[in-house]
Amino acid sequence: MSRPTPRLFLIRHGETEWSLNGRHTGRTDIPLTARGEEDIKEKAARLVGDGKIVDPKNLCTVFVSPRQRAHKTFHILFEGIETPHHLLTEECREWDYGDYEGLLSSEIKEKNPTWKIWNDGCPGGESVEEMEARVDRIIAKVREYHRQYFEEGLHTRDVMIVAHGHFSRVFISRWINFPLCLGTHFNVEPAGMAILSYNHNSLKEPALNALNLYATVR
Repeated sequence: MSRPTPRLFLIRHGETEWSLNGRHTGRTDIPLTARGEEDIKEKAARLVGDGKIVDPKNLCTVFVSPRQRAHKTFHILFEGIETPHHLLTEECREWDYGDYEGLLSSEIKEKNPTWKIWNDGCPGGESVEEMEARVDRIIAKVREYHRQYFEEGLHTRDVMIVAHGHFSRVFISRWINFPLCLGTHFNVEPAGMAILSYNHNSLKEPALNALNLYATVR
């Protein structure tokens, strides 16, 4: 009998004031709104716990962005239950927007009318190539856990990442072996969960199982 297919749970942090009004929030360390915290608590009650979609006993590890909006989301998700092994890592931070940090898309367009992050990256921040390489490194780490599960009998099968919007859109694109720019076609809502896994129990067939699970679209 085959073992269950391993999964990656990819979670965007909850609402912040800047995500609410559309400002590009990379390295700026701002908190969740009160509504953002409540959204996460609601998701946790439905998704996290013994026998639920995210069962802590099935988690190998959790990678968490060091920005407070992400690690606060992580701690709310596991509030009242045993916190799984987790690692704060800059590899899961948001795209570094550089000179465009804190700006609305309309304000960026005033500076550079043809700008598209998917093609141009961010002056003073991360290029497309740098962002793609960073995401590919964390994907390789996730895949190594899953390889150990398939090939070495690792008893826990799932991994979680708690991160950000553009990071998640890039991650989904790269997970399914597409160029980073495919991320323009994915909406990743605050407090939403994507589930990434594999077809036919094969590491060579990465797949997207779910997107924006239980997210509130405003």
